[in-house]
Amino acid sequence: MSRNRRPIFYEFFAGGGMARLGLGAGWNCAFANDFDPVKARAYRANFPDADTHFHEGDVWALSPSDLPGQADLGWASSPCQDFSLAGARAGLAGGRSSAFFGFWKLVQGLNAQGRAPKTIVIENVVGLLTSHGGADFQALCQALADEGYHFGALEIDAARFVPQSRPRIFVVATQMVPPPGLTGPSPFHSRAVLEAQARLGTDLAERWVWWQLPAPPARNTDLASLLEEDAVVPWRSALQTQALLDQMSPLHRHRFDAELAVKGQGVGAAYRRIRTENGVRVQRAEVRLDGLAGCLRTPAGGSSRQMLLIGDRQGVRSRLVSPREAARLMGLPETYVLPASANGALRVTGDGVAVPVVAWLAENLIWPLAGGETGVMAAE
Repeated sequence: MSRNRRPIFYEFFAGGGMARLGLGAGWNCAFANDFDPVKARAYRANFPDADTHFHEGDVWALSPSDLPGQADLGWASSPCQDFSLAGARAGLAGGRSSAFFGFWKLVQGLNAQGRAPKTIVIENVVGLLTSHGGADFQALCQALADEGYHFGALEIDAARFVPQSRPRIFVVATQMVPPPGLTGPSPFHSRAVLEAQARLGTDLAERWVWWQLPAPPARNTDLASLLEEDAVVPWRSALQTQALLDQMSPLHRHRFDAELAVKGQGVGAAYRRIRTENGVRVQRAEVRLDGLAGCLRTPAGGSSRQMLLIGDRQGVRSRLVSPREAARLMGLPETYVLPASANGALRVTGDGVAVPVVAWLAENLIWPLAGGETGVMAAE
């Protein structure tokens, strides 16, 4: 690849453009799409050139003629609800995750014209690997193989980069013979990935690639370091906080009280969940105290909005995670323009891909596949 040419990419199911931010200024976005008007507005608010390449609408309504030229990369963060452990597990036949096949119809059309993306990245929840006993993942691999792609998967938790537990699967596919320097052992070949690969038939296993992606440097931030100032965020009442404490199981309450006793302060991320105890379904508040937030979700996702439980010299207080804190947990810059409403902002962030994860993947694997040198990604 010429040093003067920025590689080109298409971003499907672009949301607020987090994959684009992770790829960085060294890449040229020739086309992006999303059907969600809230996310589309966020994309336009953050990328002044959106009018030249962003298409708002259903991916099924697109045709290959809508996509300019030939891309080095096609990125697809297709809807994950039907793969999620919190969802109905409808798999690729589900109404939302079947949007993947709307994207794949375009790839097939482009391939027939000799201009399919040379590399494709498909990002989704870890449940993709086991949905319908692995049949959905096998169907995905078969679709890739039928269009001449070699492929492999990496399980990357955003917690390696930001203080949020957010494991995701990244299927990386290429039409080229995989370069030897990009294959080999990786800490991202998780047990789930190993088992998914082992379930593939011989023909698909022959097209599998064990992508080599190194571990990043140790994360140097925790949840407490990303919180907004107390004065600029709304706090819940003392009664609401006490109700949250009362919903904690004895074990979770003991852990939180012990944290306060030992350290004099504590910051925990909490979700309300339904648990069955002695045959009865009860709502419990579950708090993690490991310096990480739980996985961010959209307001309409499988759980309620994530809360913070904070204990210090002022006592124990609670509040919801703020939109700006959610943006920080996704690795978005402070300059990122969020929707004005909290629900809109959390819809954009909760459905996105963590920016630093994309940046690490791009620097060490996707950029070299586009012809650049590892560790020397182009800048604008």
